Amino acid sequence: MTRAMSLVPTRADALTRANNIDAKRYARTRNYLNGDVTRLSPHITHGLTHIPELLQNIQARSELTWDDKIAFEFGWREYFQHVWDRLGVDIWRQPHHPPASAYADVLPDDIRGATTGVAIIDQQIGELYRTGYLHNHARMWIASYVVHIRKVSWQTGARWMYGHLLDGDLASNTLSWQWVAGTWTGKPYLFNAENVARYAPDVDCSGSVIDTSYEMLDVMARSSTPALSPQIMADRTVEPDLFSAPPLPPTDVAQHDPAAAVWLMHPWSLHLPDDRAAVGIINTDFHAAYPWSAKRWQCVMAAMQARCASVMVGSGDELAALLARTKLTAIKTLNPHYDVLIRRVAATVLPAPRAFGNPNMLKRSFTSFWNQVRREPFPR
Repeated sequence: MTRAMSLVPTRADALTRANNIDAKRYARTRNYLNGDVTRLSPHITHGLTHIPELLQNIQARSELTWDDKIAFEFGWREYFQHVWDRLGVDIWRQPHHPPASAYADVLPDDIRGATTGVAIIDQQIGELYRTGYLHNHARMWIASYVVHIRKVSWQTGARWMYGHLLDGDLASNTLSWQWVAGTWTGKPYLFNAENVARYAPDVDCSGSVIDTSYEMLDVMARSSTPALSPQIMADRTVEPDLFSAPPLPPTDVAQHDPAAAVWLMHPWSLHLPDDRAAVGIINTDFHAAYPWSAKRWQCVMAAMQARCASVMVGSGDELAALLARTKLTAIKTLNPHYDVLIRRVAATVLPAPRAFGNPNMLKRSFTSFWNQVRREPFPR
């Protein structure tokens, strides 16, 4: 049975979930909305655990190989990080044209309000707003509906979903939307009511716009005209607000001994390797471009305030001035503005943990990436 998502992911929660992973059951059920997935993505995104640690945990209980599905799925996450590492902000640029000729840059109100008339879409948008989490299949279905059925640009959809996810990772989210849109591989991802009935059998999408053949869906994907389901009477779901700074107040700025070694904690390294003093940062340059839900801010600020002597909120220049005399060690991140600030102020920048290799040359497909990294012994 799927384990419920806690409101505030913690290190303790990560370790409990890791100890409960059953690799065989995961492989059998992971594609079903009620499948036994790990729901560890918020913990991985925010550095409460990492893939090498999770693999070691599973290996202690059952032998894993390159062919195990959970290793394969962890590989997808590290593949997206590999692409981000090579392309930077160009993950927002599309190497292929989408199938239609025109897309809107505004998300329609019925999508935001979960009143599209497609039961699985409306249900899962409500789930996103309530919990900040979605099963991977639900993410793909929503993205496909937004882009191929409603003709909204994938960039618009990706930014909207990122803002509401507790595990919002720019690489995984952006490149997954590109993959669904067909702009990364050249082939759009489509789904229909029969597909939903297989993996979410309790949700009836009959009579909706997706209750059709894949041949018709392909025609719809290549048209620039949005398609709608029959009108329904439904209560609009209120979309939660997004914030470019934490709604919770930071702690007071503390003075540190410049000679002392201090950790620099940021939102993607909420667990630190040792007990040295730590100072937390929130770089508002990043969050002005990528605002978060109150739930996500609650997660990050709770972890920071539990560990840090101070949490500083400000622009990159403001934070650099506050940290100028502190001897800092930080863990690398690829997130815009944070990466520049960390390289500017930290005396030591440690690499983010990876389980698999990071090829020097960009791998345009997961298959080419996976074939190269699996030439090495499986991580132990």
